[in-house]
Amino acid sequence: MTPATTSTPSATSDAWRDILRSMMALSLPVLAEEALNMLVGYTDWILTARFLAGDEPLAAMTLMAYLLWLLPGMFSIVSIGAHALVARLVGNKQNDDASFVVAQSLLLGLFSAVVTMLLMGLGGAMLTSAMQSNVEVQTLANRYLWILLPVVPMVMLEQVGSACLRAAGDTVSGMVARVILNITNLVVSFLLVTGYGPFPKLGWDGLAIGTATGHFLGGAIILLMLLRGRSHIRLKWERPRLDLAVLTRLVRVGIPGGADMLAIISCHMVYVAIIGKLGTVAQAAHGLGVQIEAMSYLPGHAFQAAAATLAGQAIGAGDLRRATRSALAAAITAVIVMSLAGLVFATQGLAIAAMFTGSWESDTVLLTAQLLKIVAVSCPFLAVLMIFSGALRGSGDTRWLLVITLVGLVGVRLPLAALLAWDSVPIGSFVIGGFGYGVAGAWWAMVIDVVVRCGVISYRFFQGGWRLVKV
Repeated sequence: MTPATTSTPSATSDAWRDILRSMMALSLPVLAEEALNMLVGYTDWILTARFLAGDEPLAAMTLMAYLLWLLPGMFSIVSIGAHALVARLVGNKQNDDASFVVAQSLLLGLFSAVVTMLLMGLGGAMLTSAMQSNVEVQTLANRYLWILLPVVPMVMLEQVGSACLRAAGDTVSGMVARVILNITNLVVSFLLVTGYGPFPKLGWDGLAIGTATGHFLGGAIILLMLLRGRSHIRLKWERPRLDLAVLTRLVRVGIPGGADMLAIISCHMVYVAIIGKLGTVAQAAHGLGVQIEAMSYLPGHAFQAAAATLAGQAIGAGDLRRATRSALAAAITAVIVMSLAGLVFATQGLAIAAMFTGSWESDTVLLTAQLLKIVAVSCPFLAVLMIFSGALRGSGDTRWLLVITLVGLVGVRLPLAALLAWDSVPIGSFVIGGFGYGVAGAWWAMVIDVVVRCGVISYRFFQGGWRLVKV
């Protein structure tokens, strides 16, 4: 009988240091990428607030923030399945098989892009109408969608290609693509919204053209990176052929993961519709608050990406302890940083909101400051939720994520948001009294939802079954 081996304190310390080095190497490029994403989003809000008159463009920006979140989510089935499978294969040093999975993922992604374009073209107007905005806000959002429609395949390349590269351990290529994408977006939007120099003054349409131009370049750069080969994987020029066995593995993981992402986005859009019934000012304050809240998402997204890659590769290599330690290291780091962000929201929310609009006394700014104090409570819980979600998604445990989403968003956030925000809530032919707290009530419902999902996902993580899922 072979005696059981035990880790010495020195070996354990070395293992944690190695994990921290790997985590920072993966997360820092993503952090830079997300920071630039946030900067461009902020610039769009500032351009809208300062160069486009009225609250309607701000409300339309709120609508577009969710619709632009929905668009990449349409490819989440492919990107989540590809990430889990590529990470396992690279962790097991099966690099040729990983490269083949990349090719299959992009073929499946191309099919998804065609379907998405058809849905956007045929159903975009119905979607904006369903989100309870007024006619002018809907018109602005619909114009934005039609300008973005031709570059949907390039958005797919960004999402699926970047997921494959991250799974292989390359977060730099995605960062480079997003840097160029966002700088292009920022510059083109500024020139066309303001009509600077010889450029035409296109106003709202200039924002959409800037976004479309940026996505075109971002997708092209990711494709070029894959063709040249990066971090163990390379997309080869050859006649495409579908491999049903690989596609089956992709969708087995991707369908629950994609359903989870689409459920999250769909529930958030219903959430926006609940807020939309409160009026244009409430809708604008909600959108501005979400944009500012994105500051706290920066480290969350960065460490989430690192946790997903490290956990998936560790499981592929058969090192379950490293998978757990990687996620814990990312979670602890994210909790510290995101809690500090929450402190800033609670104490400096009014000043931050005023920076976007140029006013300290508008109804939108005052309401936004109130919302930021509310969301500060959820920051540490959101950190745990994001990181553990990344670990489960990277391991392929997407079914549990779907259940957690449905419990939190459908079971808690949406009904509670309507109850707390509205004066009365219709349920079939009955009407029950609401609390009438307005958009602040809806944000308290969001905080409660985050706390509930944090608790459920923590149970799954420490129970450990996520490390044993087969993909």
